[in-house]
Amino acid sequence: MQRIIVKSLSIVFIMNKKLGLLYDNRYFDHAIEQFSPENPERIRHLYATIKQRYNGNFHVFSPREATSEDVNAVHSSFYIQQIREHAVHLDPYSYDRDTYLMEDSFVTALFAAGGCLEVADSIMNGNIGCGFALVRPPGHHAEPGRGMGFCILNNIGITAKYLQKRYQMNRILILDFDVHHGNGTQEVFYDSDQVLFVSLHQKGLFPFTGSPNEIGKEKGLGYTINLPLFPQFGDSEYTFLIGRVLQGVVEQYMPQIILVSAGFDGHRDDNISGTLLSTGWYGTITTMLRQYARESCEDRLLFILEGGYNPVSLEDSIIATIDSLLAPETSRIGVMYTQRADKLLTNHPLREFWTI
Repeated sequence: MQRIIVKSLSIVFIMNKKLGLLYDNRYFDHAIEQFSPENPERIRHLYATIKQRYNGNFHVFSPREATSEDVNAVHSSFYIQQIREHAVHLDPYSYDRDTYLMEDSFVTALFAAGGCLEVADSIMNGNIGCGFALVRPPGHHAEPGRGMGFCILNNIGITAKYLQKRYQMNRILILDFDVHHGNGTQEVFYDSDQVLFVSLHQKGLFPFTGSPNEIGKEKGLGYTINLPLFPQFGDSEYTFLIGRVLQGVVEQYMPQIILVSAGFDGHRDDNISGTLLSTGWYGTITTMLRQYARESCEDRLLFILEGGYNPVSLEDSIIATIDSLLAPETSRIGVMYTQRADKLLTNHPLREFWTI
């Protein structure tokens, strides 16, 4: 959404832009016969629901494959060669005990990363205001030299690197609210001040990283913010922390775009974690992020799907997110104080670098 405001005449002109959604049946090709929580059934019914529910209220994208240049900006050539070799093994878990590989896995991962770039281009060119890339496999656990946690290529990392090179962006904010820490994304940008990485995740879960003391290094010192949260935290705690931390950080950093690692596995009906977020919370946080994007970066906001392993709660939560992205502008959402969440900020290292 673009806003032109002429204060002297008290005129506000608002031009609506469509939401952009990326979904494609080729994301079903990464699949094996053995059960895995990360499988095509996570999003198969969701795709059908979106087509039926919204009836063209958004722009639909077809993905392109990420190029070698796109991928190599994040991942080592040695790692890419490992993927190619293990993808043709008889044992789909020959590379990693969680992250299966089969003959279509690498191409599917290229379409996932490349699809995110397609949406990012449309946002930057002003064709859409915000976008949601409904891709799989997810990406935020994939490190430069290693895949893990169902992730092959780091979709959001590749997108940020692409934006830096293609559009000379040097203030990119990545928010990761997946219940698991985005270790791969953190590693990619750990020494950079051009990407500010903020993660809220459940403490003590895979990949067992993301402590408050992981704050970046060298030029990136202070540009990694980790908020490990206790199990049983829910809507009020998460809303308070995002409202308290992210609002202050956005006002000081003034990002040029906000990228979101959107994991829905913190839902109270997803048994992969003990976090208690409701379906409605995902709509609430989306509204808050739209407000931050409107105030800081001309509405540029891109969600990229990460986790979420209960297909029912995942679909409901994504629909709540899309509904919020399509909704008219609203006034700023009030944030209620919660003491047990506020305690986590008392001696948090982020206070050395940011005013909250």
